[in-house]
Amino acid sequence: MRMLDLKLLRDFRRMWPQAVAIGLVIAGGVASLVMSVGSFRSLDETRAAYYERYQFADVFANMPRAPRSVLDEIAAIPGVAMADGRIAKLALLDISNVAEPASGLFISLPAQGEPDLNRLYMKEGRLPDPLSDSEVVVSGGFAQAHGFAPGDTFSAILNGKRRELVIAGTALSPEFIYAIGPGDRMPDNWRFAVVWMPERALASAYGLSGAISSVSVTLLRDASEAQVIDRLDAVLDRYGGSAAYGRKDQTSHAFLEHGLDMLRNMSTTIPPIFLLVTAFLVNLVLSRLISLEREQIGLLKALGYRNSAIAGHYLKFVLVIAAAGIIVGSVAGTWLGVIVTRLFGTFYQFPFLVFAKNPDLYALGAILSLVAAGLGASRAIRTAVVLPPAVAMQAAAPPRFRRFLEFLPSPPRFTAQPGLMMMVRGLWQRPLRTAMTAFGIALATAVLIVSLFTGNAIEQLVDVTYFMADRQDATIGFVAKQPANAVLQVARFPGVLAAEAVREVSIRIRHGSVERRVMLSGRGRNADLSRIIDTNLRPVILPESGLAISSYLAGVLGARVGDSVEVDLLEGDRRTVVLPIAALVEDYFGIRAMMDADALARLLREAPSVNAVNVSLDQSRVAQLYAVVKGTPAVAGVALKETALANFRSTLAVTITTMAAIYTNLAAIIAVGIVYNSARISLSERARELASLRVLGFTRWETIRILLLELTFLTLIAQPPGWLMGYGLAWVMKTRLAGELMRVPMIMQNLTYVIASAIILLAAALSALIVARRVNWLDLVAVLKTRD
Repeated sequence: MRMLDLKLLRDFRRMWPQAVAIGLVIAGGVASLVMSVGSFRSLDETRAAYYERYQFADVFANMPRAPRSVLDEIAAIPGVAMADGRIAKLALLDISNVAEPASGLFISLPAQGEPDLNRLYMKEGRLPDPLSDSEVVVSGGFAQAHGFAPGDTFSAILNGKRRELVIAGTALSPEFIYAIGPGDRMPDNWRFAVVWMPERALASAYGLSGAISSVSVTLLRDASEAQVIDRLDAVLDRYGGSAAYGRKDQTSHAFLEHGLDMLRNMSTTIPPIFLLVTAFLVNLVLSRLISLEREQIGLLKALGYRNSAIAGHYLKFVLVIAAAGIIVGSVAGTWLGVIVTRLFGTFYQFPFLVFAKNPDLYALGAILSLVAAGLGASRAIRTAVVLPPAVAMQAAAPPRFRRFLEFLPSPPRFTAQPGLMMMVRGLWQRPLRTAMTAFGIALATAVLIVSLFTGNAIEQLVDVTYFMADRQDATIGFVAKQPANAVLQVARFPGVLAAEAVREVSIRIRHGSVERRVMLSGRGRNADLSRIIDTNLRPVILPESGLAISSYLAGVLGARVGDSVEVDLLEGDRRTVVLPIAALVEDYFGIRAMMDADALARLLREAPSVNAVNVSLDQSRVAQLYAVVKGTPAVAGVALKETALANFRSTLAVTITTMAAIYTNLAAIIAVGIVYNSARISLSERARELASLRVLGFTRWETIRILLLELTFLTLIAQPPGWLMGYGLAWVMKTRLAGELMRVPMIMQNLTYVIASAIILLAAALSALIVARRVNWLDLVAVLKTRD
C-alpha cells in the first residue's frame, strides 16, 4: 500500500468522529433530496401514467338535461378529440349502522363496455349488469372505509325514492383521485362515495332516458383549451349548462397538483442548506488538518512528492467521507421517500404507487454533494499545494498579537480571569473562523425553526378556519337551489338551534389580463355561524354592494380594495358585470369571493334563493336530525365540521407535520455536525495550551472550562442571527407552499425559537461532554513534545 494511503487510514482512525459528523451532514443533504424529489417524481409519474391509461378528460361541463345527440355537435368542435356524455347526480346514502347521512355522486355507465373517458380501474369484483336496476360499482376508498365487498348492500335515495343497491365491484377513477363530498374541504371516505350505475337504471330514476347531464372532452395535442371551452359553452347554453372548465379547475386534479407543488418546492428549499453546510464543514476540518500537518507536507515535498499527489491525498480524504455520506443518504432517502410516498398514497386514491428509484436522482445527489465537498476542500488544498518545502517545514508564524480591551481606562472585570481572557483572545485572533462557525450554528438554528414553523402554521390555520370563521356545526347542502324559505324549513328540523342561508354561484373574476374561476358566495350581512374574517383576523360585516375577496385572490389578480373587477356570471343569463372590491378577507382554503345575499340576488336577477344552510345543533338530538335529513329528497349531503376537522388532522395535517418532523431531525444532524466539529477543532488548536495550563497547576475543570466557554459563547451569539434567518426561511417556505387551494399563515410563536435554540444547546452540551472527556485523556508529555 502506498505511503499516502497508509497515512490516509491513520488520519481516519484519528479523526473518525469528525469524519462521521461531516458524513452525516452530507447524508442529510442527499436524503432530503432523494426523499423530496423521489416522492414528487413517484406521484407525478404515477399521475401521468394513470391519466393516460384511463383516459382522463381535459374539459368538463354539466347541465340539467341535454339530448345525447348533442355529443355529435360537441365532437365536431375544432380541437376536440373525443367527447363522452353521462348522467351525474348527487344523492343521499343510507348505510346500516351509520347514523350520519352520507352522500353519493351517481355516475352512469354505458350499456356496452366501459366509458370512453374517465375509465375505471377495477379493484375488486366486476362491472354491473347493464340490465340490472340495483347493481353498482362503488369507489374503493368508500368500500374500504366500510369494509364493503362485492355482494354487500346499502340504500340510496334517488330522486326521492329509496333503492336497495348491491355492490358488484369496487373501482378507482382518475377523475376522483381526491374525492370530496358536497360542502367538504377534505376527502371523507366514510361519508362520501362515487357510485357507478348502469345508465338505464339511473336514467329511469331521474327521468333522463336518452339524455345526459354531464360532458367530458379530450383535446387534440395543439388545441386551444380556451377556444374549445367557449364553443362548448355556446353549444350547451341552450340546455342551461353551467360554464365548462378545464383540468386546472377540476377538484381532484387541482388538489393533486397542489400536493405536487408542495413537494417540488420543498425539494428546492431544504437540500441546498445541507450542501452549504457541507462545504463549510469540509473547509473547516480540512483547513485545520492541513495546518496541523504543515511540517509533514513540507517533508513530503522535500522527498519528491508532487503537488498533485499531495492534493490528491487530501482530496481522497474528502471523497471517502463524501462517498460514505452519499451511500448512507441514498439509503436513508429511499427509506424516507417510501414513507412519504405511502403517506400521500393514503391521502390520494391511486391504483398503484411505487417510490421511484431513478438512477439519475441518486447521481444528482452524489454530484451535488461531491461538488459541495470539493468546493469546501479547494481552498484548504490550495494552501497545502502552494507551500514551498522549506517554508512548510518551518513552524507557522504565530498569530499577530493585537491589543484587546487593554486600551480601556477600566478594563472589564473578566479580563482578570485567565481562562476567560484566553477564550476571548482566541476568538478575536480568528475573526473569520469565529464568524463562519457562528454562521453555521445559526444556519442549523434556522433550519430547525423553519421545520418547527409548519406545526404552528397548521394550528393557526385550524384555529382561524374551524373556530373563528366556520362556527357552524354542520352545513346542509341541496341538490339544486331552493327558495329562500328553505332556511325556515331547515330551522324547524329537530335539533337545529340556528340556521343561516348560503347562496353560491360560479363566476369568472378578471382584473386586467388575469382571471380566475371561483365561487361567489352570498351571505347575510350579519351572519354569525359562518363568519368572514379579515386579514387582521377580525369579523367583517359584508358591505351592501361590492365584493369581499380572499387576500390571496387579490394578490393573484393584482387588485386592491377600491379597484373594480369584471365578473362573468356563469349561471342564469351569464352577464358580465363590473364590481368594486370592498374588502379583503383571510381564507386559507381556496380562493373565493363573497357579497351580501340580497345584493347577489339582485345581481342574478332572481328571487332570493339558497344552495345550502349552515346550522348550529343540539348535540343531544342529532340522531333525530339525521333521520329527517335522510328522508328529505332535496338534500344532497351534510358536511359536519367536527368530522371535517378530524379528517384534516388525520390526513393533510399528518402529512405536513411528518415532513416537518423529518426535516427537524435532519436539521438536528446539522447542529451536531457543526457544533461537534467546532469543539474538536478548538481542542486540537489549544491542546498544547491546555496541557501547559495543567502542568502549571490548573485543574481539569479549569482547563475544560476554557473550551466550554468558547463553545457556549459561539452557540449563544449564533442564536439571534439564527432566529432572524429562521424567520426568513419560514417566510420563503410559506410563500413557496402557498397555492390557490390551500395556504399556511405566517405565524411564528416564541416557543418555536425556544425549542430550536434548546435543540442547538443540547447538541452543544453533548459535543462539550465528548470534548471534555478527550481533555481528560490528554497525554500531557506527548502533547508538550509536539511542535507548534
